[in-house]
Amino acid sequence: LLLTKEGKLESQWEKDNWITAEGKDVIVIGGGDTGTDCIGTSMRHRCKSVTNFELMPQPPMERATDNPWPQWPRVFGIDYGHAEVRAVYGDDPRVYSVMTKELIGDDEGNVKALVTQDVEMTGQGPKAIEGSEREWPADLVILSMGFLHPEDYVTKELGLDLDQRNNIQAVYGDFRTNVEGVFAGGDCRRGQSLVVWAINEGRGAAAACDEYLEQKRIDDSAFTQGHGAFANLSSLSPSI
Repeated sequence: LLLTKEGKLESQWEKDNWITAEGKDVIVIGGGDTGTDCIGTSMRHRCKSVTNFELMPQPPMERATDNPWPQWPRVFGIDYGHAEVRAVYGDDPRVYSVMTKELIGDDEGNVKALVTQDVEMTGQGPKAIEGSEREWPADLVILSMGFLHPEDYVTKELGLDLDQRNNIQAVYGDFRTNVEGVFAGGDCRRGQSLVVWAINEGRGAAAACDEYLEQKRIDDSAFTQGHGAFANLSSLSPSI
């Protein structure tokens, strides 16, 4: 961010090929902190419009009965990105209870629109509502979708222990898993979170790996010295 000016990189990397939202109809699929950042950045690029799709229904203004303290309050809020869009365009950019059904491209392979369908939440998850399709103009589509837990094929193949949320089990600060030589940090350990936590845990996991490898080198060196060609000479007969 320190190298940006009006949302554009000042470095010479791909100077003519950077992705810009300037003058475009932007659609951000997904919410949360990342969705808000995508909205805010699009505004700084001077986009033509920005719309934010959310799969879940609009949260209530106050805590629901099934969301008591000390749980995280699942209530409607306005973050900086939403406030900026409201100030410039007069409307909140978020559209709730909607899922993307189709992306439409032009003859040159560029996206020009997408089709959505309204959904309702059921015990089995979101259910599409027939006949609710809508087409939205879109020159730039940004995916800001989270996840529930790491891909299970990785954890299963490595035989890693998981916590109650199916994230990889490892203690913060130590980062070692139940498998020798395998460490976990960031979202795969703590669940989806902020990038600053990913940076923090990435550095911590790297330091833990370095400490592990350094100790392994010391242990291997001691083993080699203890089992070298002259390691057992003291047990031989003095007459030799």
